[in-house]
Amino acid sequence: MCRSIKTLRPPVLPEEATEDDIHAAALQYVRKVSGFRAPAAHNREVFDRAVAAVAQATAELLDGLEVRGQSARGQSAQSAG
Repeated sequence: MCRSIKTLRPPVLPEEATEDDIHAAALQYVRKVSGFRAPAAHNREVFDRAVAAVAQATAELLDGLEVRGQSARGQSAQSAG
């Protein structure tokens, strides 16, 4: 596992993960898997599509997770109401 990818769910991350947090984790993952920090021009499109797909899958995962009976994203909003 890439050590620079941080856990994005509560309680590890006290606030909701932002789009920037999710994109950064997806970028680190794709870099690790592909072995490229910055892809060559002829690989840029597929690299960027992979980052977008991983970011989307990550957002869906975080949206669907339950942490102690509450959804991981929006946990504080549910607690307030």
